[in-house]
Amino acid sequence: MTHYDIAVIPGDGIGPEVVEAALSVLNECEARYGLKLNYTFYDFSADLYRRTGRKITAADMDEIGQKDAVLFGAMGLPDVRGPEGLELGAQVEMRAHYGLFSSLRPVRLFEGVESPVKAKDIDMLVIRETSEGMFAGLADHHEPSDESASDRMTITRATCEKLFDVAFSQARARRKRGTPGHVTLLHKSNALRSNVLMEKVFDEVAAKSPDVGSAKYYIDAGSMYMVTDPERYDVVVSENIFGDIVSEIAAGLVGGLGVAPSADVSLTHGVFQPSHGSAPDIAGQGVANPAAMILSAAMMLEWLGERRGDDLCTQIAQNIQIAVESALATGPLARDLGGPAGTQEVLDTVVKALPA
Repeated sequence: MTHYDIAVIPGDGIGPEVVEAALSVLNECEARYGLKLNYTFYDFSADLYRRTGRKITAADMDEIGQKDAVLFGAMGLPDVRGPEGLELGAQVEMRAHYGLFSSLRPVRLFEGVESPVKAKDIDMLVIRETSEGMFAGLADHHEPSDESASDRMTITRATCEKLFDVAFSQARARRKRGTPGHVTLLHKSNALRSNVLMEKVFDEVAAKSPDVGSAKYYIDAGSMYMVTDPERYDVVVSENIFGDIVSEIAAGLVGGLGVAPSADVSLTHGVFQPSHGSAPDIAGQGVANPAAMILSAAMMLEWLGERRGDDLCTQIAQNIQIAVESALATGPLARDLGGPAGTQEVLDTVVKALPA
């Protein structure tokens, strides 16, 4: 029997609600398919910090890092901030601690979901670098001032090489599933020295991958193309903050963050969470869309299956994907997608759609 140890961090706002839904789907998969998952729950929420001053530590992350993967809900509350005025978010600390340099953010226009643009065949993977870029200086010494503040953007060859290797590998894997197998870099090398290096390394990796087509656009033009012609994109790769922004633009093309999963991965660790935030304004109302969290759990199983050569795990990930697609096609849709369904109704529809 396939057996994995999973760290679960529900977080804040709707995080615990959507995590509970994803765990319900995984529990059903255990019962149907012979999967075995052991869960260890951790609370490193912003709410915990507000009440106790406790936040995630290096020792905590060392312990969590012994697990096979991390399932993460959502974290952060607008009114809970650290000494420098930034929102609390354990996922940022984990990216640095585990070297999670690549955030994989697939977006696809599912049947039954309306898009605000005319395109009908939107299926792309946005890869956001998550260990450096505009987040590189978060641990720098900072002197509080009401007169000026600065952030540091740093790009390194070593991280770029790993990032672009992932991008071209993902393009090859996606081509087997019917996409063009093409990589586009979004950058700003005309104005940022760090992006000059990023573009140079991209060109070098692309030259070593002649079997995969590639293109480059400045981030401003590339963002426009994402809205006016999203079907041109297959795999999109970008710097940390640029990737954060364009991944949400991409999600908006296919119904919003409620159907946008993500995986923050390194060569050894993986943290899986929806692209959406904690949405405290709707927490506890039973209306949050759990689809992105459920799809993130499927990404977790797919990642584990690839790393361990576990065909059962890979098949279960595909079954969850099929079930979510079916639930979106038949409805009822969650409220963020224009439907009447609450969290439980969407969950029930997904569970019923799991292949026998």
